[in-house]
Amino acid sequence: MSAPRRIVVMGPAGSGKTAVGAALAVDLAVDFVDADDLHPDANVAKMSAGIALDDADRWPWLDIVGRTLAALPGGGVVACSALARRYRDRIRAAAPGVVFVELLVDRDELARRMHAREHFMPPALLDSQVAALEHLGADERGFALPNSGSVLEVAAAALAQLDALARTAQTAPIDPDPRSTR
Repeated sequence: MSAPRRIVVMGPAGSGKTAVGAALAVDLAVDFVDADDLHPDANVAKMSAGIALDDADRWPWLDIVGRTLAALPGGGVVACSALARRYRDRIRAAAPGVVFVELLVDRDELARRMHAREHFMPPALLDSQVAALEHLGADERGFALPNSGSVLEVAAAALAQLDALARTAQTAPIDPDPRSTR
């Protein structure tokens, strides 16, 4: 069995979602989408002004993210913060079977990276990102991975974990809806 074909590389701003996600998509020979490109203009303007998004801002965007992932022919990789469980649930509702790869980076390194890049998300919003982060639950399909090596090393480690997850699924299927009871 091959690696799962619907993947979200997640984490706070500066965690390396775009770089690792793009490299992983190349490894899997699937499409890559940066969810930042799917934000409505109003969300981008709000974040550019240093104002954190609230759930009312995020819901339509997350629906677009989930629909986009579900519609990618042959699957794909999406880089999306997906910081809270309820956000991942929203994506899962539109793209069943999605696997989340959470990139782990300490706060100081996130800040360093955010200061070193040009992006509509200013470093002033880092604390709101860290505060909103809910790490993957044990019942969520996916895994956490330190983003401490090169992009290619981290993508290769993610691919190895995805392959292992696929092998495990051959013997013990993972329920695509973690809220259901068995």
